[in-house]
This record gives sequence, structure tokens and C-alpha cells, in this order.
Amino acid sequence: MGAVKVKRLERFSAEILEELVGVYMRGYEGLREYGGEGEGYAKRYLHWCWSKARDGFFVAEAGRELAGFIVCDRDWYSNYEGRTVGAIHEFVIDRKFQGRGIGHILMEKGLDYLSHYTDRVELWVGEKNTGAIEFYESYGFRRVGQSGIWIRMVKDLHAKPDKLQDEG
Repeated sequence: MGAVKVKRLERFSAEILEELVGVYMRGYEGLREYGGEGEGYAKRYLHWCWSKARDGFFVAEAGRELAGFIVCDRDWYSNYEGRTVGAIHEFVIDRKFQGRGIGHILMEKGLDYLSHYTDRVELWVGEKNTGAIEFYESYGFRRVGQSGIWIRMVKDLHAKPDKLQDEG
């Protein structure tokens, strides 16, 4: 594996979409109930992610290959919180790159990005996706609810810089 580079996705083309869908489908192998209903669903969902959170759409490249991505929304209105929070809409590592630290690099990038805009991040993870749950818990996410097969997790970040100034 070559050096891992994380960067903001700059453009969203048909070619890039195909690469993202491939990573998405391979990342959810064995967990299909959480990865949607096939490639058509994945394409629609990733289009939505791009339209909602393009500034927080980061990809990891290992050499010349797309290894994974994270989609971070800095202004998500959470019905559960009753306010705007950060959200991780998608986080997936291609199965062939899992276990190599790429997820940690992407998560650090995503949390750093969100920390500039919000004091709380939420995400949803499948209840049987124990590896992901443990990964999120290692970053300080905690379980706060469940809806069907999905567990809602949140992480508190430091206060936003503008909040610190208001309190001073």
C-alpha cells in the first residue's frame, strides 16, 4: 500500500461516483442491511451526500486507489437534539483497506473539520456492525438511542470558537 492521502473531494463526476459506489458496496459486504438496496440506492444516496455536505466530503487515497471516504455535515438539524449539530452521514472504508489505519486518518480529518463549526456530532450505525460501534466508541461517541436496526451515537466536541468569545 502506498502513502495514504486524505483530501476534500473537489468534484463529483460520473467516474468518481462509480469509484465511490465501488468502495461503498465493498465496505458494506456482509452488512448489506446497512448499505442500502444495491448500487442504484448507493448512487442516489451519494448524490444526496454531495449536495448536502460537499465541503465536508473527504476521501482517502492509498497510492492511486480510493480507499474510503467520510461525509461530514456541519449544519445538520437534528430532530433528536432540537438544534443544529454536526453529522457524519457516511463513513466507509473499502474492505480490502480495512485494518490499516485509514479509518483513523479519515475520522481525525472529519472531527477536526466539524470542530470548527459545532460542539456536538451525531451519527447512526447498524446495531450488528460491532466493529464500527467499537471504533466510534474509541473516539468518544456514546450510544444515546436506537430506531429499528440503527443506533444513534453522539460525541461532544469542544465549544465553537465564537461561543468561547461570547462567554468571555
